[in-house]
Amino acid sequence: MASQQAAFVLASGSAGRRMVLRNAGLVFDVMPAEVDEEAIRQRFLQQPHADLTALAQALADAKALEVSRRTGLPVLGGDQILVLEGEVFSKPRSMEEARENLLKLRGRSHRLISALSVAEGGKLAWQHVGIATMTMRAFSDSFLDAYLAQVGEAALASVGCYQVEGPGIQLFEKIEGDHFTIIGLPLLPFLHWLRGRGLLPS
Repeated sequence: MASQQAAFVLASGSAGRRMVLRNAGLVFDVMPAEVDEEAIRQRFLQQPHADLTALAQALADAKALEVSRRTGLPVLGGDQILVLEGEVFSKPRSMEEARENLLKLRGRSHRLISALSVAEGGKLAWQHVGIATMTMRAFSDSFLDAYLAQVGEAALASVGCYQVEGPGIQLFEKIEGDHFTIIGLPLLPFLHWLRGRGLLPS
């Protein structure tokens, strides 16, 4: 039987995003974007009262646009940022930094802003932003140490040092938002766009 043709290209090397899309039964190619994400972040964060939702969208836009200049298929770009009272977090570079970040987040609510963009032929065709509010419980220092020992370097793989589909769920007392927004790819709006373009059966 002939293999199905890809409906779009994912402009990301993220294993999590690939898994979400494959689990949904989608057929796609992968072509990681070559974008200076840090330069985009700094340009936004140097502005007074920076629009952090616009930052997430700009990162997703840049990835989709860069790859769309290299393929004839629609390109999906995505990005997620974590914001705590105006501070934008980056992925921790060490286990010590992961511990420091989790101590900052402990007992407080932060926002996950997940943006998606589709580009075709070097032009934006679709955009979406999903926001989730995550409230961490006031866990003990001993719990934190045991958590980091359990998850190991997986804590360095996400900006919040957790995966809610794993032991990271134990960090929380309340979550408000769509599951797919939390894991970095608001899936239902993207499926709706694919159906509207005739790329999925309606």
